Amino acid sequence: MRSLFILKKYFVRYKKKLLWGFVFILLSNISSVYVPLLIRNGIDELKRPVPTLSGPVPALSGNVSEQSLLYYALLIIGVTLFSGIFRFLIRQTIIVSSRLIEFDIRNDFWNHLQTLPISYFQNTKTGDIMAHATNDINAVRNFLGPAVMYSVDTATTFVFTIAIMISIDPWLTLLSLLPFPILSVLVYRLGKKIHKRFTAIQEHFSVLTAKAQENLSGIRIVKAYVREAFEVESFRKLSREYFHKNMKLVKIQAFFFPLMFLIIGTSMIIIMWFGGVMVIEEKLTLGEITAFILYMGYLIWPAIAFGWVTNIVQQAAASQKRLNSILNLKSDVTDIDRTDFGITSLKGNIEFRNVTFRYRENLDPVLENINLKIPSGSTLAIVGYTGSGKSSLVNLISRLYNATEGEILIDGIDIKKIPLSVLRKNIGYVPQETFLFSDTIKNNIAYSSEEISEAKIVSAAEVSHLIGEIEDFPKGFETIVGERGITLSGGQKQRTSIARAVVKDPTILILDDCLSAVDTNTEEAILKRLREVMQQRTSIIISHRISTVKDTDNIIVLNEKKIVEEGTHDELVALGGIYAELYNKQLLEKELEEI
Repeated sequence: MRSLFILKKYFVRYKKKLLWGFVFILLSNISSVYVPLLIRNGIDELKRPVPTLSGPVPALSGNVSEQSLLYYALLIIGVTLFSGIFRFLIRQTIIVSSRLIEFDIRNDFWNHLQTLPISYFQNTKTGDIMAHATNDINAVRNFLGPAVMYSVDTATTFVFTIAIMISIDPWLTLLSLLPFPILSVLVYRLGKKIHKRFTAIQEHFSVLTAKAQENLSGIRIVKAYVREAFEVESFRKLSREYFHKNMKLVKIQAFFFPLMFLIIGTSMIIIMWFGGVMVIEEKLTLGEITAFILYMGYLIWPAIAFGWVTNIVQQAAASQKRLNSILNLKSDVTDIDRTDFGITSLKGNIEFRNVTFRYRENLDPVLENINLKIPSGSTLAIVGYTGSGKSSLVNLISRLYNATEGEILIDGIDIKKIPLSVLRKNIGYVPQETFLFSDTIKNNIAYSSEEISEAKIVSAAEVSHLIGEIEDFPKGFETIVGERGITLSGGQKQRTSIARAVVKDPTILILDDCLSAVDTNTEEAILKRLREVMQQRTSIIISHRISTVKDTDNIIVLNEKKIVEEGTHDELVALGGIYAELYNKQLLEKELEEI
């Protein structure tokens, strides 16, 4: 239940609408509980003679006309209609508020996800996050709307009903309520089981969603290795387990609700027995015992709703606890107290001072004691064996991760003092793993800003040597590339990603092995155009191809967490180290290809 306290701010936000809803609940229930009293009066009127064509019917006392019975009938209809109008207004306030709060929660959850560091998404399955954004938020919404509405509704109905029953006969009221303590104990004990089992259901739904997302994303691999039957069976097993977990919850609910009917039924028997005796002894009128039975009927719904609301609250508490586990996460990659928001632009002079980096505290460092200067407007190349930390190094510049030790400076300023938005707006980054959105080529290139002109988009496509192929597409720049750019080749996706970075016109351009999927002729054409773009801006190129980096101003070689070689192409070849080994190996491969 404590997990639901975080929702307080949303209730405060819509307090006016919710308060009106509570007022409407009171008015509706005051009207509805008045109906049995009218029925009581109407029945007691039957003791008196009603005029007929053949004359009056003898009665115990007094006289009455058909008009009085019509009066009660019309009054009952009027009161019921009055109650119904307020019942409609309840839903227009409380239920609508719950939908508005759901909208806010979903957006707040999504906004919070955007602030979380890359490390969170590396360690969390996409399907798990999707389950939080759908099932969990929906379970919380049920608490915000139906649970809140019916809690107030049933509580006021119960209070009003019991008060009127006591006014009719306190002793009979006490007898009719004897079974209710049993209900309270059952709700408490079964509520704990509902919470536990619903948590298990939601956790397994995350696994099921993750499996579906993973399977659909990797459908080409599934088909390539003829693993359709295996995937179907794996999903069936997870679905079956999900079914069994739901059935465990259903069994509790199947026991819970009939039990409440049994308790209410027991109360009804008590009223019929003892109330009937009291009518015979003329301690109660027939109208009063009828009203009493009707009021006990009024308590059936609160009892049922009480169990239903308990079920909803337990489910919501379990879901909100799962959501809170994400909402309580704080990113360490964010603006800090020392951030200087007066910084609005960068020149691109980069320096690493004794930088060490590890992905987690308990892991070995992937970079150790890195010292490096990249002058503004120069081009640096980073070379090294696979896993030497090349991508990790450039990720530190844009603060996708924070350095564990040491500091990184741009224009002599610690990057933690530079506003994160300013830092990243000045960096154009082409990652090693290309990602395209299921959108048009135009929108994928212009993703960095909504204000990029078509001329700049075309120019960026020309730089990445993509313009000719785009013009051959059926709809040109308006061609939809499909999920993750599935309709494009690997080389086309890489070149689209390059165009996306170039069109941003960044101060610092980082190319992380982004030409691996293009042939050498296309690579040379792209590099020729990129050299024009890289003038007057700081550029960093990561590549396994020596042909890509040999003309850069400076080259560093990473190996075993450290910079082991640094210099120009000619200097490193003459050094005879790792760089020279890679260069000679690639020269030999090229000669063999030509042969």
